[in-house]
Amino acid sequence: MKKTILMCLFAIASILTMNAQDSIAAKQFEVKVITSVESIVPSGLGRSRLISANEERDYKQFTSSQNEDDNTRNKSKRKDIRVKDFDETKLLNFYNIGGIRFQNIAANDAVISSKLTTMLSEGWDLVFVTSAVESDSGESDGQGIFITRYIFKRAL
Repeated sequence: MKKTILMCLFAIASILTMNAQDSIAAKQFEVKVITSVESIVPSGLGRSRLISANEERDYKQFTSSQNEDDNTRNKSKRKDIRVKDFDETKLLNFYNIGGIRFQNIAANDAVISSKLTTMLSEGWDLVFVTSAVESDSGESDGQGIFITRYIFKRAL
């Protein structure tokens, strides 16, 4: 009798586990990337923005597979890839005429925090952050940006 009850409980637990795994595997996710571009151009001449696309693109439309037999180049047109519906939030440049401006960095942190908080409250999970910098490489190079990508996901 005890063996029968244990076997039944084991069978029920196995079925519930399989259903939970099927439910997790069947879940669909959407991903959203938010990008901050902060200017590190001296004298405050650059442009700094927080960018978020409102349009979706299917990468498959702009992808070609190449192999030994077929190395045809992708013929996608830039105008078809370009997104014209996006949110652009103004940020302040890291530099002004007097040099680095710490108040601007703090202001940008506050604006970016506000955006990230809003995303989290809308059910998005922050799963990855990556950043890079292209900086001033000498007297003749007055260019530079600090870019950060915030990658979110949420279940559909």
